[in-house]
Amino acid sequence: MKKLIVFTGVFLFALTSVYAQSDSNAIQLGAKGGVNFSKITGDDFDDVDARTSFNVGLVAELPISERISFQPEVFYSGQGFDVSEIDQDNVFDTDQNIEYQLDYIQVPLLIKAYLVKGLSVEAGPQFGFKIHEEFDFEPTSDGGDIEIDEEDSYVKDFDTSIALGTSYKFDGGFFVSARYTMGLTSIFEDDTPFEDVDGKNEVWQFGVGFMF
Repeated sequence: MKKLIVFTGVFLFALTSVYAQSDSNAIQLGAKGGVNFSKITGDDFDDVDARTSFNVGLVAELPISERISFQPEVFYSGQGFDVSEIDQDNVFDTDQNIEYQLDYIQVPLLIKAYLVKGLSVEAGPQFGFKIHEEFDFEPTSDGGDIEIDEEDSYVKDFDTSIALGTSYKFDGGFFVSARYTMGLTSIFEDDTPFEDVDGKNEVWQFGVGFMF
């Protein structure tokens, strides 16, 4: 995983250098943040409620042509799902909301196409690096956390998704965006009790940002 992170960093730096030298349009850097509605989908997760969390991070836009740009990003993404609706056997013995929190550093590498001035669509692969996993019995307060150690986890450290979205950028650099991401493979490790469980990350994101 460390090698992949280093490779991604070198790849993005190389692309930045190439486009800075070959394209007269300015490269833009920015920050973004917003709300996540996430869950796990698949044959074994039919009626899971979404977890509401947030995302925050950095974004760059590297022009390729008048209407096409390359847009790499790196951001924190709070994911997972709401446990309470699937706890039919009352395993957790509580009436409160419970969340399964599965948090990532996400690195999407997107192609962005402008349809008209300001309005664009974007698509591309997204690579996720798991940084945290826990059950939270009190998601609206500081208590109730049960962290899952790496050696006890059945979830992969790395996840690959496809991202599709749209955004509108105003003249001053402020932008709004909406995006959908869907995992391409199951999040669960092989050679574990969950190896045959079909479960993929699914996230809707809505946010704002600013390009400098």
